[in-house]
Amino acid sequence: MSSALISPRIEVSIGQQLLRLYDGHRIVREWPCSTSIFGIGFTEGSNRTPLGSFVVKEKHGDGAESGTIFKSRQPVGQWTPGMETKSDLVLTRILWLHGLEPRNANTFNRYIYIHGTNDEASIGRAASHGCVRLRNRDVMALFDLAPVGTPVWIGE
Repeated sequence: MSSALISPRIEVSIGQQLLRLYDGHRIVREWPCSTSIFGIGFTEGSNRTPLGSFVVKEKHGDGAESGTIFKSRQPVGQWTPGMETKSDLVLTRILWLHGLEPRNANTFNRYIYIHGTNDEASIGRAASHGCVRLRNRDVMALFDLAPVGTPVWIGE
């Protein structure tokens, strides 16, 4: 598949726990995802997933190995399947979202990402702390297809 999409956009369905990548009106790819276990919300510190219109403002992790652990968007280690951890790790790739509406304008400052996870078993159900989680291989594919500036819609 060519990584040159003409008009890429991302839509996340909280109800379906699905992330879809469109090129214009055509669905290019679809992946199960995981949004917040605490539900929908816009308040800093709530660990809830915000709704509405966003844009991918920054991307981090280009070329990093699958399972690379990020803290403050910097690689700090490597996670491997089966590794015991109680932490909700940010892995592999980061697409950092910026809110375009008054209600979600604090999204960038809340560090709401689309990212890989060490809890791939939870993908397909609400389990995150506000971010949109994908399987590591899936976030790698999305990262390569969605440039900075890609519109994102998160809906119920």
